[in-house]
Amino acid sequence: MNYKSPVYGVTPVHYTKLKANNYNPNTVPTMELKLLEKSIWEDGYTQPIVCFPLEESGNYEIIDGFHRYTIMKTSKRIRERENEMLPVVILEKDAVNRIASTIRHNRARGFHNVELMSNIVGELVDSGMSDNWIMKNIGMDANEILRLKQVSGLAHLFLDKDFSKVPD
Repeated sequence: MNYKSPVYGVTPVHYTKLKANNYNPNTVPTMELKLLEKSIWEDGYTQPIVCFPLEESGNYEIIDGFHRYTIMKTSKRIRERENEMLPVVILEKDAVNRIASTIRHNRARGFHNVELMSNIVGELVDSGMSDNWIMKNIGMDANEILRLKQVSGLAHLFLDKDFSKVPD
């Protein structure tokens, strides 16, 4: 069999031709959406939107990539830079299998391991990156960085903090 994965057939499609499906249970918190917008701004679209063609209308139903599509709709600077086009790949599947594909895509992304994230924060701090840099570029808040530093148990990660202040 000579199978060819859909990713080899990326096509630019005007974002107004894409439509959300009515079965995606995935939500993304505001902080992560801001990080996604930053990621797309800094790195470009690195993954296509997975769609099913709705032949009668000429539109496409999104199977995976709703939040990347949302960024295109809501970020004027990205929309202008990308000429309002999104990279799309087509999956020809019936409705039941489109639902299954959406769930597989969502669940396959997994979760961040706390210990590994703590190590990453440690490496960034050791490389001279400030908490503010980490918050801005990795999409963490100050409390999350603090917790990850605490998990590591490495005192050197706290060298830039002054814990001797006495409240008035």
